[in-house]
Amino acid sequence: PLVFAHGLGGNHASWWQQVATFAAGYTCVTFAHRGFAPSSRIDGGPDPRDYADDLAALIDHLELTDVCVVAQSMGGWAAIEYALRPSARLSALVLAATTGSIDPARLGEAAPARLRQWQAVSERARQDHLRRGIHVACGERMAMEQPALHFLYREIGDMNAHLDKEALRARLVASRTRGPEELAAVACPLLCIAGDEDIVMPPFAADALAAALPRAQAAHIADAGHSTYF
Repeated sequence: PLVFAHGLGGNHASWWQQVATFAAGYTCVTFAHRGFAPSSRIDGGPDPRDYADDLAALIDHLELTDVCVVAQSMGGWAAIEYALRPSARLSALVLAATTGSIDPARLGEAAPARLRQWQAVSERARQDHLRRGIHVACGERMAMEQPALHFLYREIGDMNAHLDKEALRARLVASRTRGPEELAAVACPLLCIAGDEDIVMPPFAADALAAALPRAQAAHIADAGHSTYF
């Protein structure tokens, strides 16, 4: 089984291309995180600390075993916290454009300085994208070269227009409390995917995380932004 955990800009529908590709050979499961349409709205917005419980409950409810969890961005919080549970039923873990609850500033001695430098550059790019009506998770290349995908991404994201995404983003950042050494306890193989033009999550974090873990590898997608799966 492949269980897909979406990011802040999406919901269960975000994975329309992956399900079409993998459904012939795998059981594919998509879901909307709590508070994300069509899930019920939550007063005050969702708490990402609940995500791992939700993922565990879903896997239990469907009676899945030997699961591969594919997590994009925000989905990484659910995936990593679930993976660290002794009861996790994982055969593999994919982290796309995310370190989840692992603090990227703790990915090596050079990480804090490298992160500050990247943040300064990415913030200028984010402001430019916002001014020009480009979704920061898509990036300029998708907006210019694949305008239909850029439009679809926005439409899926707008299903969650009721959410205070900046408040949720702050909760996600605040819950980055783990070091990479904690993920070393996860026995299954791990793949870290980065889009080389990502301005939401530093692409170098995928390499640093993979280097810190015994059964991990990193893959880079050239000419792609944060939501490279799209």
